[in-house]
Amino acid sequence: MSVIETINLYKTYQDTAVPVHAINNVNLKFEKGEFTALVGPSGCGKTTLLNLLGGLDKPSEGKVIIEGTVLSELNGKDVIDFRLRNIGFVFQAYNLIPVLTAKENIEFIMELQDKPKEEREKRALELLEKVGLKERANNRPGELSGGQQQRVAVARALASKPKFVLADEPTANLDSASTENLLDIMLALNEDENTTFIFATHDARVMKKARRIVTLDDGKVIKDEVIK
Repeated sequence: MSVIETINLYKTYQDTAVPVHAINNVNLKFEKGEFTALVGPSGCGKTTLLNLLGGLDKPSEGKVIIEGTVLSELNGKDVIDFRLRNIGFVFQAYNLIPVLTAKENIEFIMELQDKPKEEREKRALELLEKVGLKERANNRPGELSGGQQQRVAVARALASKPKFVLADEPTANLDSASTENLLDIMLALNEDENTTFIFATHDARVMKKARRIVTLDDGKVIKDEVIK
C-alpha cells in the first residue's frame, strides 16, 4: 500500500479577480522509502501540493489519503494530532525555537507526543549524532550556522519516526558545501531509517540526488520520472 495517494486533487483559490487553479487534477502515489523531488517553475503548484500532502491546507476537490486516512475528513484538532504523529516538516526558514538548545528543539515534538523524558533524550542524541552535531547538542540556534540549523531541523522532523518528511525548499538559504552535506545526511537517513522524503525544490543539486522527479506546470503533473 502507498504511504500517500492523491486522487483527483484540486486546489482553487477564489479570492482573486480570476480563480487560480493552483492544483489541477493531480493523481500521484508515493511509496515508503522514496526520495522524491517536486519540481517546476515558480507558481507551478509545488508548495501548494506539499501543503495539501501535509494537511496544512484542504483541497477544493479530491482526496489526500495517508495509509488509509483521508486528511480532509479529519477535523481541526484531529488533523493537527495526525500531523504531529505521522508527518515531519522541514522548511526553508528552519523554524527552530530560539530559546531552546538543539537537543531541546528535537525533543520538543516528542514532548508534544507525551513521550517519556528518557526516550526523548535518547532519540534526540541519536539523531544529533546522525546529522553530525552531537557536540552541539547544548547550543541554541543563534550559535549555529545556517547549515547546522537546517540539520537540526531535519533531525527534529525525524524525531517522532514519521511516515514521511515534507521539505519545502530546504536548501534555499544554504551555500553549496552546506547543501551537499545536508543532502548526503538526508539520503543516509532515508536509507538508514527508510524514511520517505518529498521535496519541493528549484535546486538542481536536490534534483541530482532525487530518485524520482515529479514535474509540475500550471498545477498539473506533466512528467513523473523514476531515476535509474
